[in-house]
Amino acid sequence: MVRKATVPAAVALALALVAGWALGGPGAAASAGIGIALVYVNFAAHGWSLAWASTISVGTVMGVALGGFALRLGIIVAAMFALNTLSWFSPVAFALAVVPATFLLLAYEAQLVSRGVGASLQIPADQAAARAGETLAAREAS
Repeated sequence: MVRKATVPAAVALALALVAGWALGGPGAAASAGIGIALVYVNFAAHGWSLAWASTISVGTVMGVALGGFALRLGIIVAAMFALNTLSWFSPVAFALAVVPATFLLLAYEAQLVSRGVGASLQIPADQAAARAGETLAAREAS
């Protein structure tokens, strides 16, 4: 999914830069561009962390999905506060890029999932659950 989002992210980056420049100058363009880049990097981190978690267990996938969301959201907010110390940074342009880009990315992700992307995801069975299933099968057989 991350690779499939690269081209739309590049288009969104170009649009944010042009709109930011037209509406607020170079500082707004840079702020909007940074916002779009952070949203894409956030999405890439989400995809890569879920791919890693899927090699471990279902519980790890759930933990990474829920905890990772809060962590990545915190990173975006922290980046905004850190960048706000720079004289050229525009928090309005940043927010006006980040918020719609996040919603569009979520819609894009939902569309990819509804088309079947991820259908071939294979998460290994939890070791304890596999043993319990074997034990139950052995009891039923005897």
